Amino acid sequence: MIVQLTVPHRCLSGRRFPDVKLKHRLADASYWLYDRARHRAAFDSAAQPGTAADFSAMHGHKYALLVTFRSDGSAVPTPVWFALLDDRHLVTQTEERTAKVRRIRHNPRARVLPCDPRGKPLGPGVDAAVRIIQSREERERAEAALDRHYGRVRRVYDKLLTDAGGMVYLEVAADAWPDRPSA
Repeated sequence: MIVQLTVPHRCLSGRRFPDVKLKHRLADASYWLYDRARHRAAFDSAAQPGTAADFSAMHGHKYALLVTFRSDGSAVPTPVWFALLDDRHLVTQTEERTAKVRRIRHNPRARVLPCDPRGKPLGPGVDAAVRIIQSREERERAEAALDRHYGRVRRVYDKLLTDAGGMVYLEVAADAWPDRPSA
């Protein structure tokens, strides 16, 4: 009996995946770390309906718990940096390759809560709808809002860990939940 072992492809530099950029690998490592550090209350709060009508409770916070929904309806909470455009709209930026973007494309419903960096909710949730910003003008407006909110810290983070070509902006609109049952 002959047993053949397969060895992972390695290039001359010895890296296992030579075409994957360092920024991509660092981002993946940070996603892995943040997923394991997620606060338990994030999952509990994500499953509860929103009680606030707008994003006024988000003022003064640096993180938002963006809750997206899988095709089976289960909630997936993710802490994100955000910027308020007004009390009914906020924007955030993420990599296009993330699972939350795939979930949003399938189901635009979301829930947003103010939170700490680990996702521990710090205020009431808002049921909302998310869309991927397409126009150049809207992307520039979203970038300017995020830059005002985070400044140099975000610029350094983006420079070190993100690939500008693979990023998308998301706009979240409060109380615009599609097919929301009437009260």
